[in-house]
Amino acid sequence: MKILQRIHPILLVVIGMVSVQWGAALAKSLFAEFGAMTAVFWRVALAAIMLLIIVRPALRALSRQQWQTSMIFGIVLVSMNATYYFSLQRLPLGLCVTIEFVGPLAVAIWHSHRALDFVWVALAALGIALLNPFSGHVDAIGFVLALIAGACWGLYIILGEKLGSATPGALGLTIAMSIGSLVLVPLKIIDAPQWLNILPALPIAAAVALLSSVIPYSLEIEALRRMPTKVFGILMSMEPACAAVVGFLLLGERLTLWQCIAIGAVMTASFGSARGASNVPMDA
Repeated sequence: MKILQRIHPILLVVIGMVSVQWGAALAKSLFAEFGAMTAVFWRVALAAIMLLIIVRPALRALSRQQWQTSMIFGIVLVSMNATYYFSLQRLPLGLCVTIEFVGPLAVAIWHSHRALDFVWVALAALGIALLNPFSGHVDAIGFVLALIAGACWGLYIILGEKLGSATPGALGLTIAMSIGSLVLVPLKIIDAPQWLNILPALPIAAAVALLSSVIPYSLEIEALRRMPTKVFGILMSMEPACAAVVGFLLLGERLTLWQCIAIGAVMTASFGSARGASNVPMDA
């Protein structure tokens, strides 16, 4: 998408960040009636359809490496989306994103190699500990699901840069999203009676797909193509706060003082570790 090349990469990340949180808030409004699996399936499937229409990929021109990279990215993408949505079903948006943030934080620390990083690890651990799932104030299953989503998010960042380097424009993302939607089909068949129940809410589902997948993933992959990992990590450290604000404004989710302190601790750790990370793009 040539228009994205004219936008500053920092602005791309910020727009994508706000977009994905608004999409998550909209998706959460679908959970009560349709469930997380239905929401994540239609989010990925509709996003794939939108991208196929926009990009119109020449599938025969793809190399084996491009197919492999897109396939792995697609599996990671749907794993991240599914575990995130099931976690979001049990946790406030701000807390879910904060716990999930251990993934990007781990990636940033892995590429830093400084003694000071142990301080950031300790600070992040403190923040997560303040969200203690065994206290009864935070759902334990939602907590674990958010951690799994975080691991997938870390892989998403690493593979996203590889995908951006291996494929032009949004080609790789289009293939990955299409593969991801196919991966979800067997799981959705189990939920077959609810396939068509979402039709009255299809406009909302389409908005979720656009805000949560098409816009942010396209912007982030373009940004990763033109931005050092260090800068990307620093910008992403704002994500928990963005999620908490959107959760409050759109969903009326209020956090306790300790939960706000926990979010601040994880954000500070993320900012500090990303600031010290190498500017060399990740090759892992």
